[in-house]
Amino acid sequence: MLGFGKKNSKLGRKPMVIGLVIFVAGFASYGGVNTFFTSTNEMEFCTSCHSMKINFEEYKETVHYKSASGVRATCSDCHVPKEFLPKIKAKIIAAKDVYHEIIGTVDTKEKFEAHRWDMATRVWEKMEATDSRECRSCHDFEQMDLSAQSRMARRKHGRAEMEGKTCIECHRGIAHFEPFPPDDWVPSEEEG
Repeated sequence: MLGFGKKNSKLGRKPMVIGLVIFVAGFASYGGVNTFFTSTNEMEFCTSCHSMKINFEEYKETVHYKSASGVRATCSDCHVPKEFLPKIKAKIIAAKDVYHEIIGTVDTKEKFEAHRWDMATRVWEKMEATDSRECRSCHDFEQMDLSAQSRMARRKHGRAEMEGKTCIECHRGIAHFEPFPPDDWVPSEEEG
């Protein structure tokens, strides 16, 4: 009878050990993923690419960088969803940006400007498709004090809420220069 009890205790430990290994591996994976997300959401990471330095200089002149309240929106506040699955999707899609940085698609101001309209359009389309989800993590019609806004802003925000508009429909170019559509672009004297 003693042999039977020992055999069962070994069988009872195996699932427990497997469960413990799975738990530890899951915890370590979560820690790794969380560290990855945290570090790749930092402003320093975003602006470490040469091509993003152009955007960064523009952004430093906007209300999202310097504001009366001292609150600063970072790249990830506007470009990375807060929810887990949309965040993973955004990080996977962002891998193409790293690829294009490596091959030099937009490694000069001229190349950047040549692609600016397409890049901006992709961001605008994503924001429209998600009802400006990232904007709304800070800005919310219900929380706005319309009486503290200018008459025009009060009117436009009131109408936008009634019509179900999304932020980006009116606020393009709020954090980066709004590009001209390709047909409207006129080269400067320096560009010929």
